[in-house]
Amino acid sequence: MKLNNVILKTTTQVVFFMIFLFSIHIFFAGHFSPGGGFVGGLLTASALVLLLLTYDLKTVQQLLPINYTTMTAIGLLLSLGTAATSSFLGDAFFKHYFDHFTLPLFGDTELHTAMLFDLGVYLVVVGVTMIIIQSIGGDE
Repeated sequence: MKLNNVILKTTTQVVFFMIFLFSIHIFFAGHFSPGGGFVGGLLTASALVLLLLTYDLKTVQQLLPINYTTMTAIGLLLSLGTAATSSFLGDAFFKHYFDHFTLPLFGDTELHTAMLFDLGVYLVVVGVTMIIIQSIGGDE
């Protein structure tokens, strides 16, 4: 039996974007304060789970045709590649590099490899969590 809960669907459409935008904020804030790729990834996965609870698995897969296995693999390569790059440059494993750049619209910005590592962690957390949820939810 399929329910047509208008209140739940309307609320989900608003709350999904609020959770997703907060996860992006936590991801970027995590370099200088608590948060980062892991917590941001968990928040993104929770927003996607909210979509799965409101709609069915097939509908969410049509709305967001994402291959979470590929996402996980890209995240692992990004994290391990970022961590190992310093070894190839003759420094210690996991050493991060940073510098200040002047970017249009942003001005003076500090960019560093820790953000790339966190992006990899973010992708792995979202990918693995959604693979687990979809495999559990896909069983009839």
